[in-house]
Amino acid sequence: MRIVDLLKEGSIKIGATAADKPDAIEQLIALHEKAGNLNDVEEYRKAILAREAGGTTAIGEGMAIPHAKTDAVAQPALAAMTVPDGVDYEAPDGKPSNLLFMIAAPSDGDVHLEVLSRLMTMLMDMDFRSKLLGASTPAEFLQIIDTKEIEKFGEPEPAAEATAPAAAAAAAAAEPEGYRVLAVTACPTGIAHTYMAAEALAQEAEKMGVPIKVETNGSGGAKNILTADEIAAAEGIIVAADKNVEMARFDGKPVVITKVADGINKPEELINRALDGSAPLYHHTGAVDSAADSAEGESIGRQIYKHLMEGVSHMLPFVVAGGIFIALAFLIDTLLGAPQDGNFGSNTPVAAWFKGIGGVSFGFMLPILAGYIGRSIADRPGLLVGFVGGSMAAAGCTFADPAGQAVSAGFLGALLAGFAGGYFMLWFEKVCENIPQALDGMKPMLIYPLVGLAFIGIFMCAVNPIMIAINAGISAFLTSLGSAKILLGILLGGMMAIDMGGPINKAAYLFGLAAIESGNYDMMAAVMIGGMVPPLAIALACTFFKDRWTETELKSAPVNYIMGLSFITEGAIPYAAADPLRVIPACVIGSAVAGAISMAFGCTLMAPHGGIFVFAVVGNWPMYLVALAIGAVVGALMLRVLKKKVA
Repeated sequence: MRIVDLLKEGSIKIGATAADKPDAIEQLIALHEKAGNLNDVEEYRKAILAREAGGTTAIGEGMAIPHAKTDAVAQPALAAMTVPDGVDYEAPDGKPSNLLFMIAAPSDGDVHLEVLSRLMTMLMDMDFRSKLLGASTPAEFLQIIDTKEIEKFGEPEPAAEATAPAAAAAAAAAEPEGYRVLAVTACPTGIAHTYMAAEALAQEAEKMGVPIKVETNGSGGAKNILTADEIAAAEGIIVAADKNVEMARFDGKPVVITKVADGINKPEELINRALDGSAPLYHHTGAVDSAADSAEGESIGRQIYKHLMEGVSHMLPFVVAGGIFIALAFLIDTLLGAPQDGNFGSNTPVAAWFKGIGGVSFGFMLPILAGYIGRSIADRPGLLVGFVGGSMAAAGCTFADPAGQAVSAGFLGALLAGFAGGYFMLWFEKVCENIPQALDGMKPMLIYPLVGLAFIGIFMCAVNPIMIAINAGISAFLTSLGSAKILLGILLGGMMAIDMGGPINKAAYLFGLAAIESGNYDMMAAVMIGGMVPPLAIALACTFFKDRWTETELKSAPVNYIMGLSFITEGAIPYAAADPLRVIPACVIGSAVAGAISMAFGCTLMAPHGGIFVFAVVGNWPMYLVALAIGAVVGALMLRVLKKKVA
């Protein structure tokens, strides 16, 4: 397989114009759609936008490589576009992008990834890029690629097609042994940036006369793997990665840890740092090591947020599924006319089954949250302390009642357990670095669990009474709010629309989850409706105020009706990114209005996700629907007022 097998003339657009990044993305998706490369255009679009939400795929120096690996792809393929005037693709160097390739990779099969790695390697050649930009027809564009591929890799040899990616092979070619510098490159999808960083480092090392070997952690697995002897002999290591890579092997070596983009844009600087003695010695702690997490300049707040999201991401499936089952139990009892007494939700056999199963799933919320926060901080040793600490928070264990009591330390107690336990174990692992080597085998199975369990047992029994008192105070305060709850609805609804899936949005969502755990269901209702409004407001504005949007935005708008009704706030991100100063305030106002109305009419929600599909289990659902409609209309009208007409 060669690059021309993935890129056809019909998937190439020469001399295009693009108003902005979303417009460029839509044009490239349209090329894939026209060529029949996609099974599901909308799912592929979601995958591309999700990748962009994690960080721009613009490389700098005029290049952008949007990509996605998903079941929505019918066959591995490329689409390409030259944009003579450039388009702002949020490149790290601030320059417009004028050469764009969009990769469509299916979830199964990796043979095509070897071919894509060749293209990524070739794109690091400036002369090659200049020739592509100068092409006047798709046929000429393809011919330039084919000629370069033959020049660099030779004529196709079937037996060689499944060998290591070209970038890794080129990196290894500098010298057969005695490498002064070793490197590892990796990006989340392992398709584009991984190989471009490898090639950039290899090219720069060749110019500098520095023997280098680069391991690529791509979608097809690790290639050109560094050996123990090579690591021992190397003067320095570079890890340019945006995902977890195996770091224990570098213990005691000088290691430069950075993001994969620096491997592409700053190869000379990284190589110099690996050789000049400025790279710190790496000491493996047993924690999950990631270059992205350890990159220089990352704040403590950002690290804490990542640990929290690790816990939340593992917790959500238990909470969502369990919450919906419990809500269905109440609905079934209501439909069957069961009395709304202290046994409500379990008065009929079917309802009792749903409530029992849902309760088991929901009961894992606090242990899972704390357990995976602890694991994120201290790897496996943090898992035990987190799980036990979360369970003790849920049970309300104290020194007076170590088996637990009726009052729970709740969400706040579990958070404290996860972070305190995780950071304690991280510290204890460092302490244990100095114990005799003969005891190393006992650490993971005996020493860490025993000491961790003792610590978390004492810690949680000591702090639980405080957390229980805080929870009781918060619950009493919320109960006493009365009409002031409308202000809380405004706040929670508005927060859901500020960064649409970012830290502020997540903070509001976590508050709603904590409220559910405490038995206050109206706040979760305000949270979900606040997240549903932005996509719906944008869809309505595109439907009724077409002169405010580009042609590409109008084409994509209908899907936002579905995303909004499904509680997928991220559908509004491309529109907010294109015009944040107008779109975000409009969405915030609409969401705040919806949250206020939901609170005013006492709407409740026990299921923490699902959108319109769980409206049947919403308390006072008719007014909840009214609140959603009013919020969406207000947001759309605000967009009409704030957005300027498209020229």
